[in-house]
Amino acid sequence: MAKKLLVQNSFMSTILLLLTFFLATSHALPLSTNTRWFVDQHGQRVKLACVNWSSHLQLAVAEGLSKRPVDVISKNITDMGFNCVRLTWPLYLATNKTLGSLSVRESFNDAGLVDAFNEFQDNNPSLVDVSLIDAFKAVVKSLAKKKVMVILDNHLSKPGWCCNYDDENGFFGDKYFKDPQLWIRGLTKMATLFKGHRNVVAMTRAVHKANPNVVVIISGLNFDTNLSFLRKKPVSLHFTNKLAFEVHRYAFSGKKTEWEDGNPNEVCGKLTKTLKNNAGFLVERGFPIFVGEWGLNLNDTKKGEKLFSDCFLAWLVEHDLDWALWTMAGSYYIKEGVVGAIETFGLFNWNWTQIRNEPFLHKIAAIQSPHIGPKAIPESQHKIIFHPSTGLCVLNKGLLGLQLGDCSYSTYWTYTHHKTIGLKGSYNYVCLKAQELDRPASLGLYNCFSGEGTRWAPISASKLHLATKLSNNQTVCLDVDAENKVITSTCKCLSKDNKCDPGSQWFKIADASAIYTSS
Repeated sequence: MAKKLLVQNSFMSTILLLLTFFLATSHALPLSTNTRWFVDQHGQRVKLACVNWSSHLQLAVAEGLSKRPVDVISKNITDMGFNCVRLTWPLYLATNKTLGSLSVRESFNDAGLVDAFNEFQDNNPSLVDVSLIDAFKAVVKSLAKKKVMVILDNHLSKPGWCCNYDDENGFFGDKYFKDPQLWIRGLTKMATLFKGHRNVVAMTRAVHKANPNVVVIISGLNFDTNLSFLRKKPVSLHFTNKLAFEVHRYAFSGKKTEWEDGNPNEVCGKLTKTLKNNAGFLVERGFPIFVGEWGLNLNDTKKGEKLFSDCFLAWLVEHDLDWALWTMAGSYYIKEGVVGAIETFGLFNWNWTQIRNEPFLHKIAAIQSPHIGPKAIPESQHKIIFHPSTGLCVLNKGLLGLQLGDCSYSTYWTYTHHKTIGLKGSYNYVCLKAQELDRPASLGLYNCFSGEGTRWAPISASKLHLATKLSNNQTVCLDVDAENKVITSTCKCLSKDNKCDPGSQWFKIADASAIYTSS
């Protein structure tokens, strides 16, 4: 029974990146993989910066269409900076003829959702009398018109909310997932259904034979948080350059109260180690990692969730990973019996008309564009200094000093083996120095190797504090003041203290390339 619980819902919740439609004219399709990157036919990196859009719940209809026209929602997605949607679907939509042929009108009526149907009819009249499978295709088509990549994710078998240990949707032999062959037939049908689209780039091994252009993405165990089983037994496939792996992570994925009750640096260090052991090692082995789900409560972000997101963003930036945020939905038609249930993790508000948390949307802008890739010219490679609490980067503003700003315009930094931070091309003559406690850090012509305020080492369990020693031997950390100016101050929250927030002092030095960022 314990083994059954371990895999329940994990293998099924997202075993794959099923289907992707990519219409951006800047990339030549189909997609493949080049070591740890998704690339187009020219070898140029294609970064997946996605948001989840649920279509797997009881009605098997994409959420939000009672609130807004489908084309409006599709445009909103691109306006928010996303180039991709992870669109979830239940297996029965493809394998149960009765369900697949049911009309949208009938699905709403069967659920007794009269008001929601009337709103749906007002906003999307052309979809009310089409079959559920055709309504699904219409959503994909709408996204394609906006040049949005679509990941069709087989989320579970029977339409409903996902996931619980006892929902019988998790693994072969479960009540709603008894026959593996039925699962394969469902995937094959979806692959066949969209085979005519030249922009289909990813699906599972089960249907790879039907479309050899696709990329296979495989998920892990334990609600897709653990791929560590691949350390001892790697996946063996007969095709090459078409394989990637998926992982999920939330603040609640670990111990329930660790982010609220533990020391932030120690908890962050533990998370980073877990991510490396459970998934990150695959990047080191040359495979792409797709973070298919991550997110937090955007209605009332508690201290623990904020710290989790700061730590997790630092990890995403460090490895420049592809990802999908949970979720776009501000509400659901019906969720576990609750009509019009609110989704506090949703980017939209309840009626899908406004962004729930604009500061958060600005915060993740830095991870929506690639920073590095397989075609980077060595001479153009440099570092960015990312501040996860704000989602901004350290910029050299000349006479105005060092300030946080848009990472797209990040200064080109270097970080030497001597642990000095300098300007790209300055040959270690211009470096960052701490002058005094609670004063701005400065960039200038210094003796960069003297060690007095010029050697910056990542300290604390999180490795996100950048610390140096002043001439009086006092240790200080890089910090940010209320005006987003970069200063140095007393290092905080290094250990034991469980009540403080080290966010202002968390920085991540990460690789970048001029090909992927603006100077």
